[in-house]
Amino acid sequence: MSPFSATLAQPFTPMLAVAPSRLHRRLAIVLAVVVFHVGALWALQSGLLKRAVELVIPVQVLAELIEPPQPVVEPPPPAPPVATPAPPKPRPRPVPQPLPQPVAVATPEPSALAPVAPPSPPAPPVPAEPVVAAAPPAPPAPPAPPRVELPSSSADYLNNPRPPYPPLSKRLGEQGRVVVRVFIEVNGTASRAEVRTSSGFERLDQTALQTVLRWRYVPGKRAGVPEAMWFNVPISFVLE
Repeated sequence: MSPFSATLAQPFTPMLAVAPSRLHRRLAIVLAVVVFHVGALWALQSGLLKRAVELVIPVQVLAELIEPPQPVVEPPPPAPPVATPAPPKPRPRPVPQPLPQPVAVATPEPSALAPVAPPSPPAPPVPAEPVVAAAPPAPPAPPAPPRVELPSSSADYLNNPRPPYPPLSKRLGEQGRVVVRVFIEVNGTASRAEVRTSSGFERLDQTALQTVLRWRYVPGKRAGVPEAMWFNVPISFVLE
């Protein structure tokens, strides 16, 4: 081999070794692009890409709907105006009034021909009002009379018996009402008795007198103090 051929063969040897590797890389890229396009076309035809788009859009809308509303910040109310007190009005100064000047009044001279009026009579004296004497004070009211309690012969504890009916008066049919006036002592006994109202029959009147003189009585009282006094006792005689 000539030296020229040897020099030409040396540089082409590495180029031939590199060419296959670059070719394989390009083929791989071309195949990958073709496979991607084929897959994309198949996805479009089968609806996978549309589903992915549909899944993504609702999530975004749901995220927008779920997003909490922002709180509305209300501006603070304006401060109430402060009323400034009005300055007091100055009081007007009093205007000094001019003092009245004395006016000279001309005294008319009495005319010699004018009649002179007689002097007016003095007014009659006013009579003095009569002095009314003060009424005397009313006399004090008389004291109330003391309470009087009359004697009694109807108390249960006295055990006074009923007056006996005279047998002859029963046979004769005598009956009536006798009122006996009895003087009751402080110890409750009867010291005197008299017929105040007769029944019309002597036997009935005497029986009533004897009966009331034997009875016991509750003595009368004046202002709560026992006192001897007269007392009327009625007794009736009735045939049954």
